[in-house]
Amino acid sequence: MTTRYAALLRGINVGGRRKVPMAALREVLASLGHTDVGTYLQSGNAVFSSESADEQALSAELEKAVEDRFGFDVDCLVRGGDYLRAVIDACPFPAASLEGKQLHVTFLSEAVDPAGLAPVDPQAFLPEEFRLGDRALYLYLPEGMGRSKLAEALARPSLFKEVTATSRNWNTVVKLAELTDAD
Repeated sequence: MTTRYAALLRGINVGGRRKVPMAALREVLASLGHTDVGTYLQSGNAVFSSESADEQALSAELEKAVEDRFGFDVDCLVRGGDYLRAVIDACPFPAASLEGKQLHVTFLSEAVDPAGLAPVDPQAFLPEEFRLGDRALYLYLPEGMGRSKLAEALARPSLFKEVTATSRNWNTVVKLAELTDAD
């Protein structure tokens, strides 16, 4: 059975470093045997179809292929369309009434212990808020990610040891879910 996936590459094409042209990323995915390959924006979002049902293996395969092609390490998370729709459905914030830049999802490579977030005092960052979901951290950031003190605090490596994390704004999450829709 073929599954539609989104690949989320972390930290590429930001500030002129770690350049990965989207056409080249599509070539890499096709060379791995994936079909219906596409990209979205220039910030490391790709969609593809695969016979594999193993997201971790797909992530590792893509990480190696990107390193082989471009010469640098890039963390990648691969998530199926069903998972992306579940993330949208589980959003604890009123997404329909917010601007896309106000709501973000940080995708995590694995489930994390909520106790790991204990060093971040939610009251200290109001009106910014966060909620932990299934391998996802939802962020409500009224002024956006760029100026967020909460996002900065949550990005500390000590909070999520050994966990790959990459964030996308709500508009991108919704678009990737649409692009991975099997219908």
